[in-house]
Amino acid sequence: MTLRDRLTDSMYGLGWGAVKKLPEPVAVRLGRSIADLAWKRRGKGVRRLESNYARVLPDASPERLAELSRAGMRSYLRYWMESFRLPAWSAERVKAGFDPEDVHHLTDGIASDRGVILALPHMANWDLAGAWVTTKLETPFTTVAERLRPESLYDRFVAYREGLGMEVLPHSGGTAFGTLARRLRDGGLVCLVAERDLSSSGVEVQFFGEATRIPAGPALLAQQTGALLLPVTLWYDDSPVMRGRVHPPIEVPEAGTRAEKTSVMAQALADAFASGIADHPEDWHMLQRLWLKDLDPERSPAGGTA
Repeated sequence: MTLRDRLTDSMYGLGWGAVKKLPEPVAVRLGRSIADLAWKRRGKGVRRLESNYARVLPDASPERLAELSRAGMRSYLRYWMESFRLPAWSAERVKAGFDPEDVHHLTDGIASDRGVILALPHMANWDLAGAWVTTKLETPFTTVAERLRPESLYDRFVAYREGLGMEVLPHSGGTAFGTLARRLRDGGLVCLVAERDLSSSGVEVQFFGEATRIPAGPALLAQQTGALLLPVTLWYDDSPVMRGRVHPPIEVPEAGTRAEKTSVMAQALADAFASGIADHPEDWHMLQRLWLKDLDPERSPAGGTA
């Protein structure tokens, strides 16, 4: 393990070990102070966040984008402060910590035993939403985690999410899809963060008027297993309670090849994500390159700079 890896692992370990012991008002202030400091330094992640927001709000002034990126960093640090503290929350606090709209789409799907796929973008606190599902709805689920460096940090994340009641599969290795399909055929629940393609082999969609790729997994799983595919978007308001919406199901087209059906479903998923992000852009934590023009210099003469 390199020195950088050891430092990264130590910092996350400190967060989970120390932040959860702080009084909540102190943790809230700490998160906001760290967010404001990072925003003022205008590092690579902040500049990329602001660039991504410019895709969401193409008519926004530089002042508005700066204001939005500051709010975005505060939202991002709220996610981290909550996540560090979440293992210490009582069951009642978890149940009261999330208030989703149209949750009947999810509960009806669970009751049907046909299997349900929840697909989310990186908005607000998806870990809290997952803990709410396992606690409030008393429904376990399976998810997939990106391999992180160092390996010890990945192990921390797996242990953290398993402690919240999730079954966590590694993104790499090629076996995750088969396991997810088996869980769905057994009437289970699968939750996937799905607006950023980590494999470079995703489905091309239009997202805020420009091309990007999103994972094909949710659409393919729905086709192969008959499971219900439900987009979910999340956001914060000024209260301690996170808000969210379970969108109507994305149906499998009756006609077309598998690739054609996957393309239609992926676009519908991207459209649902875009509707939630457009309403609450500051709660979309996308600090990485996403659009193909930023990922592929040949698609854009300027390429991406952050």
